[in-house]
Amino acid sequence: MALAGRVIASHYAEPLARRVTAATALRGAASGDGELLARLEPGTAFAMLDCTLGWAWGYAGDERRVGYVREETLGA
Repeated sequence: MALAGRVIASHYAEPLARRVTAATALRGAASGDGELLARLEPGTAFAMLDCTLGWAWGYAGDERRVGYVREETLGA
């Protein structure tokens, strides 16, 4: 990816549509200690842009809040 590091991922990655399947925290970092940005309820839409080491990064809900959630809390 020639643009990596220059352009945010949403400019060159097609988001994968997911749904939150279990209540989860949207965090500011890929860590259980990351800042809590929001609580996501089951059924909330999540647009996944990346997934690494069990953490999915993307944006959630109508507000499009950006952050990380545990991959196992998402379904198709």
